[in-house]
Amino acid sequence: MTVLNLHKIEKKILLTLVKHDKLDSEELCSTTNLSADSVRRGIEWLKYKGLVSVSVRKESLIQQISKPSEDKTSEDKKGVIDHLTLPERRIIDEIKKTGRKNITISELAKLGHLSNIEFSAGIQNAIRNEWLIKGAGSLNLTSDHNKPSPEEVLLERISKLKEIKLSELTDKELQGYSLLKRRPGYIKEIIEKSFVISLTSEGKKIGSVLKNGDINEIGTLTSEMLNTGKWKNQRFSEIDVTSPVRTYLIGRTHPLTELINEIREIFISMGFSEIGGSTIQSCFWNFDILFTPQDHPARDMQDTFYLSNLTDEEEVDPIISNKVSTFHKTEWKYDWNLEKSKKTVLRTHTTPVTIKYLSENKIEYGRIFSIGRVFRNEKMSYKHLMEFHQIEGIVISDSVNIRDLMGLQKQFYSKLGLTKVKFWPTYFPYTEPSLQSMVYVDKLGKWVELFGMGIFRPEVTQSAGILNNVLAWGGGLERIAMIRYGLDDIRELYDNKLSWLRTQPICPL
Repeated sequence: MTVLNLHKIEKKILLTLVKHDKLDSEELCSTTNLSADSVRRGIEWLKYKGLVSVSVRKESLIQQISKPSEDKTSEDKKGVIDHLTLPERRIIDEIKKTGRKNITISELAKLGHLSNIEFSAGIQNAIRNEWLIKGAGSLNLTSDHNKPSPEEVLLERISKLKEIKLSELTDKELQGYSLLKRRPGYIKEIIEKSFVISLTSEGKKIGSVLKNGDINEIGTLTSEMLNTGKWKNQRFSEIDVTSPVRTYLIGRTHPLTELINEIREIFISMGFSEIGGSTIQSCFWNFDILFTPQDHPARDMQDTFYLSNLTDEEEVDPIISNKVSTFHKTEWKYDWNLEKSKKTVLRTHTTPVTIKYLSENKIEYGRIFSIGRVFRNEKMSYKHLMEFHQIEGIVISDSVNIRDLMGLQKQFYSKLGLTKVKFWPTYFPYTEPSLQSMVYVDKLGKWVELFGMGIFRPEVTQSAGILNNVLAWGGGLERIAMIRYGLDDIRELYDNKLSWLRTQPICPL
């Protein structure tokens, strides 16, 4: 820690503590002429840097009770109407009004307006104060009856100062304090806490090299100083470029959106063009043309979201629908129903967008991709969502084969930092042959299943009017996000916890 690391406020506090050793926060404010907020912040900074220590000092303050408590009896309330006139003093005043030096107790009781409790306590305290002495059946005034009691001395001082510290009481006031403590309704004691600031050994070392001129250093060079030349006579504070900067919690792109943009850039770098389409699709494009029979379990309502009272009125090219009908009847051995194909669903994958694009554009060569939301009627769990993103890539050519597809997959994964890839045969309704890919994740120390892939079946491509081979692969984006951000629960991606979002690096490795 050096002087360079200190703010102007810190320097001022340190110089003050060097001269005064220990001060509380109020004393620092008055001595440094800094605001209470500036002193508080300066103390926190210095405490964090280990230059000052803060201890708690407790002080007892004695105050006069301004009014009786609500839980006192009516008799007690009478005794605290005037705190400067104690019952014993009121008794003495009543005796003096008679002009006599002695009086019987029965006569005295009739003169005043004291309660029984006040009268009894007043007589006892007057005798204790040697204002009265007992005679033969009477009470006699002494020559000391005008002398104030310790209680009166204390109450008189408190009435002038409003409150007084216990440590500042004189011996006589301490005696009055001890007596009044036993008499409810006159005084109260409150504990006031203050914070005492003192220099640590490191603080003393830094403070010893500080100079008054350090406080008047200027940290900002203004245009006025440059124009008038005042900067020549100013002393500027040095800048410590190693000091930590302030953290700003500014807005940023959601990590999932950043990953989508990264994958989009990867596809484009590999020569792909992006396509998109509606999230609402007819069963024809979502299932039928993809060679999924109309009684397939994937079409059940427990797996797919159907839109009630909404059918697709768009006319499908009769050539395409006839080919689909023929393939279903020939391969699946049932009569394909055109009306069932008009039902609408929230798309269960992005392939209907792809196959519709191919059927409309009849391209023979090309690379296209899509990234979009898909919907499955599944139970939410740590690895399943009802709504998620799917990535899909398509390559069309007359000479591509399954080896090309595996090579594309390895290239795609390598751009995501996943270099260990393996494949094995599997089954998908609309690709043949079909493969499943797995990648090895070093952070997890295990193989993780990712995308499915294959070559579109002739029943699919020929129905859409495509004669060349179509390589296809795709899968869930959230699975990659879980690997990228080290998550065990897919739902954390959509919790939007600021504590997690703010800790995610902009460019994770």
